Amino acid sequence: MHAKRKIRFTKMHGAGNDFIVLNGIHQDLSGISQQQWQSLAHRQFGIGADQILLVEKTDRPDADFKYRIFNADGGEVEQCGNGSRCFVRFVLDQGLSQKNPLRVEVAHTVLTLKAHDDGQVEVDMGAPIFEPNNIPFIPNGLASMQEFHETLYALPLEHPAMHESFVGVVSMGNPHAVQVVGDIESAPVLLEGAEIERHPAFPKRVNAGYMQIVNRNEIKLRVYERGAGETLACGTGACAAVVSGIRRGLLDSPVKVHTRGGDLQISWNGIVNDVVQNVIMIGPAVTVFEGETEI
Repeated sequence: MHAKRKIRFTKMHGAGNDFIVLNGIHQDLSGISQQQWQSLAHRQFGIGADQILLVEKTDRPDADFKYRIFNADGGEVEQCGNGSRCFVRFVLDQGLSQKNPLRVEVAHTVLTLKAHDDGQVEVDMGAPIFEPNNIPFIPNGLASMQEFHETLYALPLEHPAMHESFVGVVSMGNPHAVQVVGDIESAPVLLEGAEIERHPAFPKRVNAGYMQIVNRNEIKLRVYERGAGETLACGTGACAAVVSGIRRGLLDSPVKVHTRGGDLQISWNGIVNDVVQNVIMIGPAVTVFEGETEI
């Protein structure tokens, strides 16, 4: 049985994707269990959030801070694009640093984050990953087809889709399966997303993205996030969708991404001289309220 303790928190959102942000530099957050993270994120019995973000010190000489991410189900994940924007806003607003841009350590890399004067935050999300082993993704036995530069895969599902369920697979530090749909509102995100999330081709599960092409510089997007369900916005999902759309020859950079919680702008210059270019995301980061709770 854990002894009760009080923790300070800040509630934030990036385009409606909402977070509990915790300062792990000035308070002890060690020993918190998966069940306790789950309780904090619960919308009826806790604070409520899609993800919980921990701000910590880093040991890396090339980073200013470290941050860790826990999904609403209490599981730790590698990356969160909307969360990274809220992270930089939190660090600056709390006076933890005056540096702008900031370099921040996440699970597998260091991100560069820059706050703009208009309240928007720019994030260098790093280069997308296409190598199946590094996503991770196991395409063995799956039907595939080539569309421009992108290999698309058919995922066998228990609930056959009402549309072509070929997906482009990419990692933005976390795995994404992106499909194009004719109408985002009628897309089977809730019915099918949970099944795709746990499809055996993805050993660490996957975020399921549904993209409607508006024009070559504009899309609508819904994402069923791994460990959180459908969220109002998904930053890494927006990046993955744009990268997949550009590789399929459907989009041109930059792309405005309309999510249910707000708009993001994603830029990607493709592959230049065999070097995969980094993805740049710009979007909002808003503080909702601060408080104290007991866990």
